Amino acid sequence: MHRFRTTVSRLRPLAAAQTGPSQSQPRPPAGAGSFMAPRASRALNSSPAARPFPSGASSNYVEEMFSAWLENPGNVHESWDVFFRNANAGAPQGPAGVGALGGSQSTVEDHLAVQSLIRAYQVRGHHVAQLDPLGISCVDLDDAPPAPSLSAGLYGLAEEDLDQMFRLPTTTFIGGSEGSLPLREIVRRLEMAYCQHIGVEFMFINDVDQCRWIRQKFETPGVMQFSLEEKRTLLARMIRSTRFEEFLQRKWSSEKRFGLEGCESLIPALKTIIDESSLSGVESVIMGMPHRGRLNVLANVIRKELDQIFCQFDSKLEAADEGSGDVKYHLGTYNKRMNRVSDREVTMSLMANPSHLEAVDPVVQGKTKAEQFYCGDTEGQRVMSILIHGDAAFAGQGIVYETFHLSDLPSYTTHGTVHVVVNNQIGFTTDPRMARSSPYPTDVARVVNAPIFHVNADDPEAVMYVCKVAAEWRTAFHKDVVVDLVSYRRNGHNEIDEPMFTQPLMYKRIRKQRGVLEKFAEKVIGEGVVTTRAYEEEVARYDKICEEAYARSKDEKILHIKHWLDSPWPDFFTVDGQPKSLSCPSTGISEEELGHIGSVAASVPVEDFKIHGGLSRVLKGRANMVSQRVCDWALGEYMAIGSLLKEGIHVRLSGQDVERGTFSHRHHVLHDQNVDKRICIPMNFISPDQAPYTVCNSSLSEYGVLGFELGFAMASPNALVLWEAQFGDFHNTAQCIIDQFISSGQSKWVRQNGIVLLLPHGLEGMGPEHSSARTERFLQMCNDDPDVFPTLTEDFAVRQLFDCNWIVVNCSTPANFFHVLRRQILQPFRKPVSDVRTAVCLITSPPPPPPPPFPPAATHFRRLIPDDGDPEKVKRVVFCSGKIYYELIRERENRGLKEAVAVVRVEQLSPFPFDLVKAETDRYPTADLVWCQEEHKNQGYYDYVKPRIRTAIQRTRPVRYAGRDPAAAPATGNKPTHLAELRRLLDAAFHLEAGQVE
Repeated sequence: MHRFRTTVSRLRPLAAAQTGPSQSQPRPPAGAGSFMAPRASRALNSSPAARPFPSGASSNYVEEMFSAWLENPGNVHESWDVFFRNANAGAPQGPAGVGALGGSQSTVEDHLAVQSLIRAYQVRGHHVAQLDPLGISCVDLDDAPPAPSLSAGLYGLAEEDLDQMFRLPTTTFIGGSEGSLPLREIVRRLEMAYCQHIGVEFMFINDVDQCRWIRQKFETPGVMQFSLEEKRTLLARMIRSTRFEEFLQRKWSSEKRFGLEGCESLIPALKTIIDESSLSGVESVIMGMPHRGRLNVLANVIRKELDQIFCQFDSKLEAADEGSGDVKYHLGTYNKRMNRVSDREVTMSLMANPSHLEAVDPVVQGKTKAEQFYCGDTEGQRVMSILIHGDAAFAGQGIVYETFHLSDLPSYTTHGTVHVVVNNQIGFTTDPRMARSSPYPTDVARVVNAPIFHVNADDPEAVMYVCKVAAEWRTAFHKDVVVDLVSYRRNGHNEIDEPMFTQPLMYKRIRKQRGVLEKFAEKVIGEGVVTTRAYEEEVARYDKICEEAYARSKDEKILHIKHWLDSPWPDFFTVDGQPKSLSCPSTGISEEELGHIGSVAASVPVEDFKIHGGLSRVLKGRANMVSQRVCDWALGEYMAIGSLLKEGIHVRLSGQDVERGTFSHRHHVLHDQNVDKRICIPMNFISPDQAPYTVCNSSLSEYGVLGFELGFAMASPNALVLWEAQFGDFHNTAQCIIDQFISSGQSKWVRQNGIVLLLPHGLEGMGPEHSSARTERFLQMCNDDPDVFPTLTEDFAVRQLFDCNWIVVNCSTPANFFHVLRRQILQPFRKPVSDVRTAVCLITSPPPPPPPPFPPAATHFRRLIPDDGDPEKVKRVVFCSGKIYYELIRERENRGLKEAVAVVRVEQLSPFPFDLVKAETDRYPTADLVWCQEEHKNQGYYDYVKPRIRTAIQRTRPVRYAGRDPAAAPATGNKPTHLAELRRLLDAAFHLEAGQVE
């Protein structure tokens, strides 16, 4: 009885907490010892026979009305709603009851009381579940409403009612095949379902069928029954998980490995999810996780060769020449193997990621989406993702929230992700009281109605069952689900850290805690599942496997990061991972093809489709440009994408408002003005056998969405994936993805990626957040040497691209923008491109006349666009990049200096066109050199280009600066100030005195 009293008192009804004692119950004297006060409406010693349920139509009708009301109060007449609410609160019977129920009020109150009790367990049973292996509780529920006085009664039930038979409502499955149970048995079964080692959070979900499905999985008597074979498999997996960590500890006790001790059940948890998913048809599983337990997951889930893991600990292992590499607990891998449970092949990949713990979440989702897309898996039945999290990061990192909010968006959903939280109940040295404001670390998942299954990680059978249900949930509903493995961290943050400095009491408890394998082995041996000898033989067998792998690992002398690829492109490279050539064909196409694509861009290829009048004018303007064989920025982009689609290359353009375009220039998605949700994407009507075009507005996220698109681009080299920031400035909230995955991904993980970042850039007086894509940051991360003039070869331009870590361009013409997009696919390797795209004025309207022509056939991207000045007359060469070129030539014309000043555009900043810059400076041997930019001196391109120009000219001439002064903000928010700054920088660029260049 003590357990019953304690649990029920903690599961008090919210209504009671809010409204106080029932009005229909006399309040016993203070200090009364009974657990629950008897109701005044019946005698305490009444027997079941004395208080039968009403029979006949009246009883059935009441129950039908009540069931309908429980599902939704709007399902019944207002009078019934009032009655049931009053009865639940203990108020006297209202008019509906008087007129229709007769003497059935007591029955309804009984039903309501039992329903309230059952619902309390369903809603709040996890509060009292035995989740913490340490018994110190990781959940802070101190802010719960205070309990009402016990003597006032709870739910209208008395202690004497424990042996009373109660009819079970349709909202529970605890009865199994029985329709009625004694209250004592009802409570026992509810406690077994909700208050043991599993705590279920699901009643916040607003879908009745989903809640019913979960109740059935956890309430049905006898659901947690396992066969002998399942228990033996579970034991074998626990042995592998535990002994792997113990082996590493014995061999490398002073090395960091971020071991799994304290949550060894993670390995059988993941394997159970994969088993169940494979049984339901999943063929590919993409996983992401932080470093805690990564080596164990690599070894025992992905089944990476143990000797390849062990050799990573060898301090004498020489680095390969493939790049910088990364620490062993950041690496990913890829494997295809037979699943023994389903007898089907499963491809598994664990994504490489840095110590930015949750940054990999959207990357995994993007790669999963891409694999689903390429195999035609529109429901996520063949490809799925699993994300493993730490408790502190899950609660603390905003990218988790951003990723959750992608989960059900049409162009981003992966149709359900299984999230597994390794809940150590501690961060590095920070306990939950300082790390989060929510009771659970998993509360962020509630925003997308994901069920959350908390489970005591020291109960492997409970873990196995919960993971089985989680996999079944994803199969059934294709929605996210969270498994919270409540565990502990036996060692410090790493194996040489001292946790007693900051959590002395917790670690005193941990020092006394028996290992989960020891406890589980003792249990299954006691049940006769295995013998002690069989258990010891299994342990010895795995130890032998580890020892043999350790011996083989000593033969490894060189670290090859390519052995750890998580996204291989086997058909794209040669056998040894090199590009099949180092030449790039012409990126130009015939004028006929350009005209055809342009005509599609100017049309509405769907019948009876009403477009906006303003858009009609836009399309008419496109048609005029096509007829004149000229193009603006939007049409150049259209032609580049359309030509690739026609050649069978899938193109995906994603970002905030990209379908129309922030500057109302793109209009790749047309909307019918008379029919809701009816759209037309002309780009998908270019050719009958073209590749599909995906253009999708994203959520208002940069970090999450850029990570997603990066992951999408990892899946295949034969796709052009573009992410556009609404303004280039906004990429700064995605800086983690740029720094950790894009700029250095190939160097760390030998993983090429061809993602394109479209970053509208240019100072136009629009303020500090709508002007600068912070080009200086991208250039600072480029790996070319400013002080070394490269060896010029016939294939120099392509080899430069192959050797660089990424490409930074700033196109000044639609034709060059056209070429750089096509070059991304036609070059024989993949590099990320930061396309610091020209300013809004060039996106929304053509450059100054004459209008830019179609990109001619048999042409390439122009890394540098020279001027046509006479070398004998030119006294100054002004190098620049981007939109400032048009300001310069306009000013040059106004000042009559066309012959005296040459203006040269550097279109590709990195890798730097040393050869072309040298050729231009050699053309004007006596001219002085100026770098002109509209950005401030401490920003933009100056610090990057100046030393490289000086290297190209062997430091024979100074390189002067013309631009804005250094500043903290990237631009002024005051238009007159902006114009005054522009005037000063133009004066500096031309430096006139008496009409002469000084």
